Amino acid sequence: MVTLKDLRREIAVIAVLVEEQIPQINSATRCEELRVQLLGRKGKVAQLFKLLGELSPQERPIAGQLLNELKEKVTAALAGRVTVLGSVAERSDFTTEWIDITLPGTYHPYGHFHPLSQVQQKIEEIFLRMGFTVVAGPEIETEYYNFEALNIPVHHPAREEWDSFYIDETHLLRAHTSPVQIRIMEEKKPPLRIICPGRCYRRDNQDATHSPVFHQVEMLWVEKDLSLANLKYIIELFVKEFFGERYQMRFLADFFPFTEPSIQVHIRSPHSTEWLEIMGAGMVDPIVFQKVGYDPEQVTGFAFGLGIERMAMLRYKIDDIRLFFQNDLRFLHQF
Repeated sequence: MVTLKDLRREIAVIAVLVEEQIPQINSATRCEELRVQLLGRKGKVAQLFKLLGELSPQERPIAGQLLNELKEKVTAALAGRVTVLGSVAERSDFTTEWIDITLPGTYHPYGHFHPLSQVQQKIEEIFLRMGFTVVAGPEIETEYYNFEALNIPVHHPAREEWDSFYIDETHLLRAHTSPVQIRIMEEKKPPLRIICPGRCYRRDNQDATHSPVFHQVEMLWVEKDLSLANLKYIIELFVKEFFGERYQMRFLADFFPFTEPSIQVHIRSPHSTEWLEIMGAGMVDPIVFQKVGYDPEQVTGFAFGLGIERMAMLRYKIDDIRLFFQNDLRFLHQF
């Protein structure tokens, strides 16, 4: 049977330990170990609290007060020692660590956008100033949006030009960004001015000018009374902004299932006699308008599609498309 006298004796032992040992502790880790040893759920003070039930009703309040005072004393002593140890460590840092402000700073190089991202941003910036909106669409498409809604039915010979990556019988990785135009026209009524940048996929053998993964930007403007002359004006503005005032431009007839008439756009630099194709374009075919519920008797529109890689190669005079995808920092640091 525990008595109040016995409890006082145990409390005195712990109090002496606190007074003698805690001032000698030289690490915060040791303070935490002693806290657990004394105040933890299985610590010495907790064990003494369990003995309260063995005391008489008259002794129990006195013993409880003594134990609470002991607990507060241990807690305060440990906290005080941790504070002292922290101050000592801080003063030690001040004496062992210093900064010579006369030394040159450490250079940390800044990262920057990939050249393809820079070209895409430049194209977007030009068309945003013209009042166009940048939109996006899914990279996994259905046959309907990738082909049929663009006037390329199942047996159309033009499908061979888009040798596509099929996921299942009706879904594929989009071969161009033109499906985004269909989705936007289904959602919104004219007037409509959008550009659609994004990643595309075709079964091309990789070489200096082809890649199975590439990036396109599509432009679409739908409104009343638009003509090929309006398209020519927009492309001229774009070419001057992107390449410079002295670049020449010409149109050549072409065929695309979703535009009629269709054209190729060629440019020539002031230092060259060679014409280079930069995009395909044309007036939106009335059949495409009918697919999305537009009345081709009320509105007309034009569109073009260009490859971001080709634009980057022309802008920076790069002769191999594979350089964009090799992550060679010697190449990328030039832009």
